[in-house]
Amino acid sequence: MGKWDANKKLKRDSLLNTSLELFTSQGINQTSISDIVKKAGVAKGTFYLYFKDKYDIRNRLIARKANQLFTSAYLAIQKEHLSSAEDKMIFMMRHILLELQDDSKLLAFMYKDLSWGLFKEAVTDFSDDEDGDFLAIIETMFEDSPVKYRDHEVMLFLIVEMVSSSGYSSIVYEQPMDLEHLLPQMELAVRGIMKAYELH
Repeated sequence: MGKWDANKKLKRDSLLNTSLELFTSQGINQTSISDIVKKAGVAKGTFYLYFKDKYDIRNRLIARKANQLFTSAYLAIQKEHLSSAEDKMIFMMRHILLELQDDSKLLAFMYKDLSWGLFKEAVTDFSDDEDGDFLAIIETMFEDSPVKYRDHEVMLFLIVEMVSSSGYSSIVYEQPMDLEHLLPQMELAVRGIMKAYELH
């Protein structure tokens, strides 16, 4: 990477990191582009070299954070030597929910976009090579599985929607119970969904 490219990446990363800090501390509606560039120490014109508006940078942050969460979970799986896609999915669910539980600001920032449609769109449209590619990770997980599944995307949609909404309610409101007690119930639900999509 040349000096110009490195400088460009530094500015872009500074804008992303600053935006995340402001969005998670004061909310996206209370954060202006002027706030972002002032805190990042760049000119407003620089912002528009990389992003259309604050919602564009928010979508890129969602893609980046989603990829980081899935990549972190996938790397952790490698140490566990799990073979079935079902066990890997359960492990990833637990890993990601526990990370979000430990980072309540990130959870508050992302929760509305922890739906499969927005999640997939954000990652497909805005993922960066250096952030990994969670869709490729999931596809590899299914390819390597001795058990095969039909309609991967529908199955993932059901799992992500269930896990994200129930996980959020459990972490934030402890409804219907705290995460520690809900996780075994969520595991049963995920296994049930995956069993229903197994190819025989």
